[in-house]
Parts: sequence; structure tokens; C-alpha cells
Amino acid sequence: MEAVPVFSNSSCRKRRRQGTIRLSTHSAATFREAMFPTNPIELIAVDLDGTLLNSQHQLSERTVNALRKAMEHGVQVVLATGKTRRSAQEAIERLDLATPGVYLQGLILYNGDGSVRAQQQLEPELARQLVEFAGREAVALAAYSGLDIYTPKRSAQTDKLARYHEPLPQEIPAAELLALPINKILLIDEPERVSEVREQLAPQVEGRATLVQALDDMLEILPFGASKGAGLKRLLDDLGIAPERVLAIGDAENDIEMLQLAGIGVAVGNAMPQTKAAADFVVASNDEDGVAEAVERFVFGKNVYASGVEETD
Repeated sequence: MEAVPVFSNSSCRKRRRQGTIRLSTHSAATFREAMFPTNPIELIAVDLDGTLLNSQHQLSERTVNALRKAMEHGVQVVLATGKTRRSAQEAIERLDLATPGVYLQGLILYNGDGSVRAQQQLEPELARQLVEFAGREAVALAAYSGLDIYTPKRSAQTDKLARYHEPLPQEIPAAELLALPINKILLIDEPERVSEVREQLAPQVEGRATLVQALDDMLEILPFGASKGAGLKRLLDDLGIAPERVLAIGDAENDIEMLQLAGIGVAVGNAMPQTKAAADFVVASNDEDGVAEAVERFVFGKNVYASGVEETD
């Protein structure tokens, strides 16, 4: 196993925001000229589920065309997802991506050829405590180790992951699971139960782990300080690209640090309220080609409008 670089949220720049702008009657060119006059976009970091993919887990033609056009103009496109690289393979092939990517909430950076660039893992003692906690509370658990997912007991809850093109978790004894290098752990149940589990677990892992949710029925436990934003910052440092030259697009709680890091942080219209609040702009939903709209506006400065949205404080 290679050395594991540590990613830290402290490296992620936090910008003071004057309020999120919902794009409506103002042109993107006007916004860019006023707010980002000297920072042309060099890299687009985009979340997968709920953002790049529509509610049918598909890529629209408009989105594919917008991203391909950006790449033709020298803009790098980086997938930034909480899932495994295996789950993103269809999108990688559809977009013909050869760029590095940010996976498992920033815990693994992959090169374009699929080799590991850097990774971070949970401390073994913390992983053990989480497995014991899940057993006591009768909550389904899935442990991510690189491209694979493991569980002490497969169930309808753990098999939900297949909906998101993840591999089905492999059932193995807890002792064997804990002998693996574990990047992150998911606790899965009905939304109300997951909220209870998060409230119960938070004080037990304070200062030792980061809790985050992309979906209301799954709680993710990461190494302390880990996030997509921290993973993206590490990748930008490697590539020599300033955060100010990044367009980041997302929808969920786990995208917030990434949106705050980027020069332009965009939430799609279906995003969680806290994600919209953290973004610079809100565009159309994932079912209305919000990613394509963001690329057309902020990479190419096209004057396209999202219907029914307005400026907010």
C-alpha cells in the first residue's frame, strides 16, 4: 500500500459571500465581467448524481455537448463524486475523459488511466468502533475499500447502492472487513432513522471523523477533515491550477466545500437549501440541463436564462 497523503479542510479557501444569485434576467457575461474579470475557467469540477446525471441517472445530449466543447477549448473536466470510480465509468466513457478525478468524497484521487494518485483511509480503531456501532443499532453498513464495497451483512438497504451504478457490496465476516484498508463507511437506513443515527453518532466521533450526507437515507463517515473540497484542492495543487479558475457544480451537502473553494460555485436547481446558500449562483435543475447551463454561461459567457429564478440576498 502506498503512502497516504492527508487532505485537510484547512487548505480549502473560504470566501465571504454577498449572497447567492439565481440567474434570471442578467447575462452571464455581465456577471463574469463584474465579478470574475481576470479568471477564465481552466477546470470544471462536477458532481455526478443529482448534478451531472438527471433523475434517470443519465447524461443529456446538451450536457455532453457543452462539456465536450469546453474540453475542445482546453478546459479540463474533473468528476468529483462520493462514489467509486467504477460507478462513474459510463460517464467517463461517454465524455471521453482522460483527466484525473476526485472520488469517495475526495478520499481517492485517480489519474486518467485509473491508477491511484493519492488516497486517505479511516483509522482502523475508528472503523472497528463503527462496525460495532452498526451492529448494536441494527443499521446496515457498507465499507468502501478502493473500487470495492464490503458489508458484514447484505440486505435490501446495502443493495440500494446498485441504483447509483455502484458494485453490489460483498458480504464478508466483520473480522475480514476490518483487516482491509477502509476509505469510508456508509450507514444506511430509512431517512428518519439515519437522522437519529447521525445525532447519536456525532458526539462519539467528534474530532476523529467527518459526517456528511449526499442522500437522506445514507450517512457517510470519513476521515476527519476530509471532503470533496479538500480532495479537489490537493488535485489543483498538483495540476498547478488556481481555485479562482475553477467552475464547481453540485447539489448536496457533500459538495459545499468544493463550491466554496472554486472561483465560481454553482448549485443546480434541485440542490439542498444549504448547498444553494453556499453557492455563488443557482442554475436550472439536473433534469433541465443545469450543468450545461452553467458551462454555457461561465465558460462561454452565453446569455441563456433559467426560468422562474430570481436574485436573492
